[in-house]
Amino acid sequence: MTTFGVRVMSSLPPQVESFLSLSHELYINGRTVRSQSSERLTIYNPATGQEIASVADANEQDVDAAVNAAHQAYQSGVWRTMPASERERILLRLAELVERDADILAYLETLEQGKSIHIAKGLEVAGTLSWIRYVAGLATKITGSTFDVSIPMPAGARYTAYTLHEPVGVVAGIIPWNFPLLIGVWKVLPALAAGCCVIAKPAETTPLTILYLAALATEAGVPDGVFNVVTGRGSVAGNSLVNHPLVAKVSFTGSTPVGKHIARSCSDTLKRFSLELGGKNPAIVLPDADLEQTVPGLMLASFLNQGQVCAACSRIYVTPELFKPLSSALADAVTSMTVGAGLDPTAQINPLVSLSQQQKVSAYIDKAPLEAEHVIKGKHGPNPAGYYVQPTLIINPAPTAACITDEIFGPVLTLTQVADTDEAIRLANNSPYGLAASVWTQNLQAAMSLPRLIEAGTVWVNSHVMIDPAMPFGGYKQSGVGHDFGADWLKSFMHQKSICIRY
Repeated sequence: MTTFGVRVMSSLPPQVESFLSLSHELYINGRTVRSQSSERLTIYNPATGQEIASVADANEQDVDAAVNAAHQAYQSGVWRTMPASERERILLRLAELVERDADILAYLETLEQGKSIHIAKGLEVAGTLSWIRYVAGLATKITGSTFDVSIPMPAGARYTAYTLHEPVGVVAGIIPWNFPLLIGVWKVLPALAAGCCVIAKPAETTPLTILYLAALATEAGVPDGVFNVVTGRGSVAGNSLVNHPLVAKVSFTGSTPVGKHIARSCSDTLKRFSLELGGKNPAIVLPDADLEQTVPGLMLASFLNQGQVCAACSRIYVTPELFKPLSSALADAVTSMTVGAGLDPTAQINPLVSLSQQQKVSAYIDKAPLEAEHVIKGKHGPNPAGYYVQPTLIINPAPTAACITDEIFGPVLTLTQVADTDEAIRLANNSPYGLAASVWTQNLQAAMSLPRLIEAGTVWVNSHVMIDPAMPFGGYKQSGVGHDFGADWLKSFMHQKSICIRY
């Protein structure tokens, strides 16, 4: 059928329709549990603004029930004392089930988050498979060290010392709305591989895929109580999780202000936390950059998932030699992008996740003409009731403009001409954030030296926003605390214990 001039799918796979029709409750102790709260959260399709489902809005009693279930499972040892190879086998089985239900998860992701079905399938679900399989393998790679100690007392005594890594206990994983399934896996799977028990709290707007994943985990063989899901508002369910005395660690991805609040709360009881927070990520384009590679690379980096990516490129600094050709190429690309629903296979820009996010991003765009030389806007969305925002390129904004200083988290990109590379580095670093950045050049010396000068946890050269399970990811400054991914990922979910034996 056709709606507002755009062809959309008239029906969904029956498994997706069946799941949406359920009464979505909490997932505790390996089963669906009705909330003690009568409140519900409505889930909307961002492409239409229409309700597609509702979930429980958990209260403090619900959170307490979930945490106690996880704590009892941890104390029982049903998961943490299981042989590591068996944990690995179960998590690999979970990957098989995700692959089996890949289309269901992708449709749910698009329907609740708004992103392109291509991204939901090719990045979100496919990435989920890669990360599950990578972290499952880490379950059997937990190692300690032995030490040749020189303890002098008592005379003649000998010692052997070594370290063990043991799971911290109950972990709260608080998941954002931009990649609910993939980032949900980043919260849950390393904790499980380390032997911890987990309570996942998805964002209010995008809870469906993590609920589906929890049921798959039970099917895969994860014992009851080890993987629980509590849906609800951050102000109630989220705060209750962070402050619960039986939660040993909080893993959070989201905004810097909320991350600071979580850090303060955890510090009161010296609770562990890891925070992957905001970014205002720059790209520096040098005079020798290959525009045939740079333009599509920057467009992908800036407008992937409508710019709702923590590592997305949002600021470009370019020297005079390439300013005009780059600005012209980016303007042509932005104005030619097709805009439509996530289920429209031809759409390059899709709706934002929610009405509030649409309003926030639109306010920045409305203000931009007062702060910049020129503002170039792309096409409108096809459905006025959907949460669409025109892709926007802002040329030469003032250094103090909100579009330069604030994390917008939408399809908005700034382009600024600089005098030279030194000015580009200075402006790139002139931010409280330091999550990611990129350098675009064909010069080997610049490719090797400039990333060292940029204050960011990840710096790409001739690429941007591409990540991998084996490559550690984390931020500088106010972009976070701790790192995800890589061979040492599980250590942040484990205690290190020293054992010293006299003989």
